[in-house]
Amino acid sequence: MAKRILVVEDNDLNRKLFCDVLRNQGFAVEPVADGNEVLDAARRFVPNLIIMDIQLPGVSGLELIEAAKVDKVLRAIPVLAVTAYAGKGDEERIRDAGADGYLAKPVSIGPFMTAVRELV
Repeated sequence: MAKRILVVEDNDLNRKLFCDVLRNQGFAVEPVADGNEVLDAARRFVPNLIIMDIQLPGVSGLELIEAAKVDKVLRAIPVLAVTAYAGKGDEERIRDAGADGYLAKPVSIGPFMTAVRELV
């Protein structure tokens, strides 16, 4: 059975790219564009990994990671944070929120797939 990945990304092109690459590698993928739907989608889809954009309209990816990590159903699911924020201290702040992995945008496919495989 294919590993399941929830892709949280508000940018249409990035979301499509991530989903296409993951599907091509044999993963079952559920895309989510709206941060307000993430936790419900994760509970429904029960992914093996959540790929989380940090900068989402209306809600912060950091808040969503923190909420997932205190949820009894979601807390064990690893989270790979993908963000345009790559300033000093950002990775530490994102990992402190509960992210298991961190990639700065723009993302290259090789490092992206390496990070995904390490977490699923």
